Amino acid sequence: MGSSRGRQRASTNPTIFIVSGGVGASGEQVVRTALAQFEGVQVRVEIVSHVHQVEQVEAVIDRAIQAGAIIIHTLVDVDIRQSLTRLAQKRNVIAVDVMGRVLSQLTRLLGQEPLGQPGLYRQLRQDYFDRVEAIEFTVTNDDGRHPRDWAKAEIVLVGVSRVGKTPLSMYLSVQGWKVANVPQVPGMSLPSELLELDRRRVVGLTIDPGQLVSHRERRQRHLGAPGRSAYINPTEIYEEVETMRKLYRRNGFGVVDITDKPIEESADEVIAMVTRRLKSQAG
Repeated sequence: MGSSRGRQRASTNPTIFIVSGGVGASGEQVVRTALAQFEGVQVRVEIVSHVHQVEQVEAVIDRAIQAGAIIIHTLVDVDIRQSLTRLAQKRNVIAVDVMGRVLSQLTRLLGQEPLGQPGLYRQLRQDYFDRVEAIEFTVTNDDGRHPRDWAKAEIVLVGVSRVGKTPLSMYLSVQGWKVANVPQVPGMSLPSELLELDRRRVVGLTIDPGQLVSHRERRQRHLGAPGRSAYINPTEIYEEVETMRKLYRRNGFGVVDITDKPIEESADEVIAMVTRRLKSQAG
């Protein structure tokens, strides 16, 4: 009777627990991929990570019963996997073993027992996962968004419109750096969140005024904006660039001139500057 109640609740408010000895990324990918085949469904997916003890297995079984949920697990530890399977069967909880059958077949094929170490794939591919995380962070924190997250950035780029903050940020993120970029308009106060950061990680971008005029004119043509404006006025732009240079130095930011430089060279300068400043002012 308790089992039928659980199934009824799951049908109206379905929940899936992903149980993993690691962070649960593999199980989540499998579940999300499968759920994409079901149009218009709303399913609550919760990851229960770093499960290494039988007590943790018992706790998630209890929660699954209360929520009318099913369990999908990617446990590679044989003892923990078998404990979950036995307890789930005993208490009529649906538990799908994603990893066990694959490991069994590979054991037969390769004639070798698996190591049974959770998170081993992620450890072997950590550079890849770090890079993906950096790209996601940088995209999320483009163009001054989410100021509360800037403190998590390894590099923060500051500069006026069309100085090249976004493409440089994206290139740095592909190299594995978490980057936020902050647009600045002369005459406007710097955001308080920017001034609270470690200045060694903040780099102000500057550029030759003539080149900035060209960038902005190209942008204006692309947008179809008519006529002349202060945005592309050479005198205004010269003052804008000079004001920003003074602002960078007054606030202790690093300064990188990107005039006539390929993005790779600018990125190398930014990385070298931040690294040097962190080392020289350590402690």
